[in-house]
Amino acid sequence: MALTQRLEIRQSHALVMTPQLMQAIKLLQLSNLDLAAYVEGELERNPLLERTGDGEGEGSPAGREASPDAAPADWTQADRNQDESSRPEQPVVDIDDVLPGDADAATSRANGEGPMGYSEWAGTGAGGRENGDYNLEAFVSVETTLVDHLAEQLALTITNPARRMIGQYLIDLVDEAGYLNGDLALVAEKLGAPVSEVNAVLAVLQGFDPPGVCARNLTECLAIQLKERNRFDPAMQALVAHLDLLAKRDLAALRRLCGVGEEDLTDMIGEIRKLNPKPGLAFGSVQMQPIVPDVFVRSGPNGAFAIELNSDTLPKVLVNQIYHAELAKTAKNDKDKSYLADCLQTATWLMRALDQRAKTILKVSTEIVRQQDAFFLHGVQHLRPLNLKTIADAIGMHESTVSRVTANKYMATNRGIFELKYFFTSAIASADGGEAHSAEAVRHRIRQLIDAETPDCVLSDDTIVEKLRGAGIDIARRTVAKYREAMRIASSVQRRREKQTSLGAGAAS
Repeated sequence: MALTQRLEIRQSHALVMTPQLMQAIKLLQLSNLDLAAYVEGELERNPLLERTGDGEGEGSPAGREASPDAAPADWTQADRNQDESSRPEQPVVDIDDVLPGDADAATSRANGEGPMGYSEWAGTGAGGRENGDYNLEAFVSVETTLVDHLAEQLALTITNPARRMIGQYLIDLVDEAGYLNGDLALVAEKLGAPVSEVNAVLAVLQGFDPPGVCARNLTECLAIQLKERNRFDPAMQALVAHLDLLAKRDLAALRRLCGVGEEDLTDMIGEIRKLNPKPGLAFGSVQMQPIVPDVFVRSGPNGAFAIELNSDTLPKVLVNQIYHAELAKTAKNDKDKSYLADCLQTATWLMRALDQRAKTILKVSTEIVRQQDAFFLHGVQHLRPLNLKTIADAIGMHESTVSRVTANKYMATNRGIFELKYFFTSAIASADGGEAHSAEAVRHRIRQLIDAETPDCVLSDDTIVEKLRGAGIDIARRTVAKYREAMRIASSVQRRREKQTSLGAGAAS
């Protein structure tokens, strides 16, 4: 067969991942914080993009009206009126509180009398009205952190410069709970100091306030506190050295190791419980950023639910067409025109991607609420089995799109704030052939059964299986054990020991 060259025309379908499509997919899976950072970068790079509501603040009414998929006006307006009516009055700052001193002198200053009236002082002070803003934060005391507290004690306790440097280095290794993280041998090697010198400085730090600080583990932390109370006798040493047995409630082994009776062991355990396992948490630390929901779900009339996007998490940007028209008039060469066209195209696609992201989140959230309406009405025990395919088929989207939408997104409901992925749970078959049960609902039932236990009737995993099957849930014992361990619930043997110990301690007191 001879080889020849020829031209053919073929028609086929192919998905081309354009930069704009990749951008839309990327925005879809970003959280509200990551999205804000991404949009902020685009605002810096693209001169045609500008932030709306400048000078009004993110929570202004103008910013709220920019939401593309908000709830009806009467619904949101009622919520705003309720928020305004429930807002507390602003505190009144008394001049005597701000300028301590003689009451008569303060009164004369408030009335504008004397060399310096209150209005003059307010315009010149650090927290005054020089720029039209009254900075109340200027009068708020700074919260002392654990590192600052330890550094103050170090300056008063150790005068040797070398030892003080070692002490400050060790203090910097202390975490928020008060524990020292790091190997002393590596610290000594890095500082070029003997290990014995580092140990000596650590011994001094472990005597600082709060008791138990700078410990390297829980055993050492409790030992330091017991030594300060003069209660670290041989029996208590044996108890602290075997905290694993105490966690397992193996009281027989503890009595044998400590050489004490049942009553003395109960008293010793009571003393251990009075100690602070995390002494550093009593001081100021970095505050965690609270979760900001992306979607609000509220109960509407006739038992329906109103779903709306959180307008505060939606980027408020637009394309400045006026500025683009002005720049187009001044563009003289092809390079400037090409750059301007790219900026306009990028800005337009970003606006479309943000709008499509908001609509997709709202559509997926609405379908989730429709599928899990029993949860919002009656609680977690009525959570239904749900997967991505069910939502995707209902709204006409691909499963991967639903997966991206539910990643790092949160929904505020009357039962708390939940991640959207929380509503997707596996199914557990029904024992009587009825409707399947949600795995999350089954975990909730297991916790309810265990919370209702008494010291005389602690349920084993087999007993829990029997009770669940009696309620129409077909589940295996190993599945019950897996769910129990995931919820950090001890076994029936450990729970029985704990309840008996608590009962004995209560009787002794």
